[in-house]
Amino acid sequence: MSAKIYLQPGREKSLLRRHPWVFEGAVATVKGRCRMGDTVDVYSSDDKWLGRGAFSPNSQIRVRIWTFDKNESIDNAFFCRRIESAWQLRQQIMARASSNACRLIAAESDGLPGVTIDLYNDVAVVQLLSAGADKHRDKIVWALQRTLPLRAIFERSDVDVRHKEGLEPLVQPLWGDVPQTVDIEEHGVTIRVDLHTGHKTGFYLDQRENRFAASRYAENANVLNCFSYTGTFACYALRGGASHVTNVDVSQPALDMAATHAELNGFTDQQCSQVKGDVFEVLRQYHNDGTQFDMVILDPPKFVDSKASLKRACRGYKDINMYGIHAVKPGGIMLTFSCSGLMPADLFQKVVADAALDAGRQVRILEHLSQAPDHPISTNYPEGYYLKGLVCQVE
Repeated sequence: MSAKIYLQPGREKSLLRRHPWVFEGAVATVKGRCRMGDTVDVYSSDDKWLGRGAFSPNSQIRVRIWTFDKNESIDNAFFCRRIESAWQLRQQIMARASSNACRLIAAESDGLPGVTIDLYNDVAVVQLLSAGADKHRDKIVWALQRTLPLRAIFERSDVDVRHKEGLEPLVQPLWGDVPQTVDIEEHGVTIRVDLHTGHKTGFYLDQRENRFAASRYAENANVLNCFSYTGTFACYALRGGASHVTNVDVSQPALDMAATHAELNGFTDQQCSQVKGDVFEVLRQYHNDGTQFDMVILDPPKFVDSKASLKRACRGYKDINMYGIHAVKPGGIMLTFSCSGLMPADLFQKVVADAALDAGRQVRILEHLSQAPDHPISTNYPEGYYLKGLVCQVE
């Protein structure tokens, strides 16, 4: 029988709105034996059943809700239902993008808190970031094997956030023969994903539609691709007719893969060059030299780790956007992004506006961009919205 979690009076409102988190401060009492990752039933102070979730004694998020259906058990069939439902949606999204890769499970947004699963062709890469997700690893693997035609399942739970759950980072094969790399396709572009050392689960699938957006603005453009990582924005820009793309990144292995991506997609060294360096310093040097481009892409790493760091992150975003604006020729295009979930969309737009003022340039927003549709945003879990982007014209 599941242990019972009773909330403080008045702390049930978020659960009644089906938000899946119960914070430590909302808990009044725990009745019954309750170990890390165990399934618990959550009740209001007046003994009303609210939800069934996973207990995490080390986290500020004390319970993550699996289900709001009192008759639903957290068993193999539960995980199979969740994954089957997500797979039906992703097949439609993949078909529209001519892709064989997707985010199959986007954690809370797909009803599986702490579970991220990315599909790269016939290999599933799993991240289990909460105590409950970690507890049910075997059930998740079983459900994946039952639902999808896979050759391997690999775990990349090498993320610091696991420490907050009392868990150690973990990388391991879960089933099948896991390759080092997998080639995927999206919108006619070939991408080589390093499953073992690539960022996140191997690649940034969330930028798929934004890469495609870049291709629409790239015709005859000399493009500067900042924080280029493995250069996939560059491949899209070149497919869109760019005359040349310069990738800038601090990582030589990432730039080496960018060169591989250019070659895989039929582009030459004359069309795509690699610059190793700190993007802030490179942009400052371009500004000092008066070097400008028809199009600049800014896709920096996450600057905001906590609410306390938001003010400092805004300064970083403003500086990088100011120098990015300086690097755009009059009438040119800038694509700029924030992948920080704690950065509100309106604040990001204000930061870019402030950067334009500091740069002394007129900037018009042509499009608002977001994460790809296989990274859905549940209406009861707004925290699932994290990737913000703007397509700007710079005068």
